[in-house]
Amino acid sequence: MRMTVADVMTTDVAAVNRNASFHTVADLLISKAVSGVPVLDDDNHVLGVVSEADLLAKEEFKERYYGEAYRPPLRARIRHSMGSEGSASYKSIGETAGELMTSPARVTTPDSPVVAAARLMDHHGVKRLPVVDADGKLVGIVSRRDLLKVFLRADEEIRELVLARIPISAMWTDPKGLDVKVAEGVVTLSGVVSKHSEAIAAVRMAEGIDGVVAVHDELTWQHDDVVDLPIWGGA
Repeated sequence: MRMTVADVMTTDVAAVNRNASFHTVADLLISKAVSGVPVLDDDNHVLGVVSEADLLAKEEFKERYYGEAYRPPLRARIRHSMGSEGSASYKSIGETAGELMTSPARVTTPDSPVVAAARLMDHHGVKRLPVVDADGKLVGIVSRRDLLKVFLRADEEIRELVLARIPISAMWTDPKGLDVKVAEGVVTLSGVVSKHSEAIAAVRMAEGIDGVVAVHDELTWQHDDVVDLPIWGGA
């Protein structure tokens, strides 16, 4: 069974209204020890996310820096203009969460697979995803740390999932020849199976189970039905 965002998300979410002041946002980030919070409208719809980086833009783009005009390094200017943080120069004059936030927010849903949420974070370079219902209203938040919970599945639970998943393969002929051991999320498959293709399928199925850290393949087979065809060069 695949774990979903609902299995790992935090439902007690620190969030702010779009009209919240700069000071209110900063105080919330510090008091809750979080690096960013969702920004909501009056109906609890997610409008964006405001982070520490958004607030620090005000300091970074101050007109004077130790008595001299300050211009951020080229790398920082490129990051602000092309990255997920949006325009830092605009945010440097912002006074409310709505003016400081990065919008639109990258969001996910409770029924989304944990793997999909992780990929979305990686693709957009964000550390958290607000979780919304079908109406776009906030119901939780999932962070990179939350996604690590998938690897805390009990070894026995993982073993049961491996045993339950492998026999459903149409190509599997004798699952009784398979021995499954799990230690700290690492699955070891051993024993003798009928076909080489079955051994390959078993490893792949085990690797696809949420919470599996790695799979050690110690399987042997009675018949090698996997044929390596030669690759012919040009004429």
